[in-house]
Amino acid sequence: MSSQEIRKELQLHGKILDMLNSASSEESIRKMDALYSKTCSGIWASTKTTMRQEYIRREDGTTLRICIVKARNAEPQKGTGLLWIHGGGYATGLPEQCTVFADRLMTDDSAVMILPDYRKSTEAPYPAALEDCWLTLMWMMVNASRLGFRTDQVFVGGESAGAGLAAALCLCARDKKEINIAFQMLLYPMIDDRPTPSNSDNKSPVWNTEKNIAAWKMYKGSDEEADKYCAPARETDYTGLPPAFIIVGDCDPFLDESKTYAENLYNADVPVMCKVYKGCYHAFDMMVPHAVVSKKAAKLEADAFRHAQRKYFRAQPAAD
Repeated sequence: MSSQEIRKELQLHGKILDMLNSASSEESIRKMDALYSKTCSGIWASTKTTMRQEYIRREDGTTLRICIVKARNAEPQKGTGLLWIHGGGYATGLPEQCTVFADRLMTDDSAVMILPDYRKSTEAPYPAALEDCWLTLMWMMVNASRLGFRTDQVFVGGESAGAGLAAALCLCARDKKEINIAFQMLLYPMIDDRPTPSNSDNKSPVWNTEKNIAAWKMYKGSDEEADKYCAPARETDYTGLPPAFIIVGDCDPFLDESKTYAENLYNADVPVMCKVYKGCYHAFDMMVPHAVVSKKAAKLEADAFRHAQRKYFRAQPAAD
């Protein structure tokens, strides 16, 4: 299928998606997030997977909601523990939007997916979201046996801003040396707050330059320069990071930062696969799952996950 044919198939859906989500200012983003949270929280729309909720207490006494997902009629036993982080520009979204990825990856009893309902920038700026994801990762390790996964196969992944948080977690884990992550799955990651050719003057559907600038401003919370845990593309040392799988469309604002991140991993001798889909805008596989190219991407994602399950293991520090 040619790039032109792919663009045509996705174009109509993209126009509809833009009409449904035109939020590009802080006020409109806050309103959209509030509406989405009110109407979708707790609703897991899947016939293939099931979700239950638990709550973790933060140090300040507030609670963090955790969604635990597994294949329907399956009980994970000593399989993969996948921490999956939802996207939404760090400002919107819920774990419940990730059913499409859960259905692709949680097909049997070989894995359990953990999704934190982390604090978004509409609630608190960086580092609140990352702190919640780290808290979830620590909680996973303590509860590995009960949740049904082996501690030497902890994966992290996510889409968009969720992939950005997953990449940041890998940096934190490497630097803190408290937890070892075996694999990272980054779908069109939002990892660079600086201008790149692909995120400048981008008017593609779903996510564009205007939305990107607004979202980064909210997430950073100030005009100060971001650090590498806020914007992982700012990292200069990629040694010791876990093997990675990355996909992105060539119309996506995150094209250049995704490719550069993959190149930096490769140059640091980290195993990495980066697939660029021609004619595709941001989150195409999620927004238009029935398109031919989306089905191909979904298969690649599932195949990459299964390959990683067979190949990548990493014992935790106490067992090294």
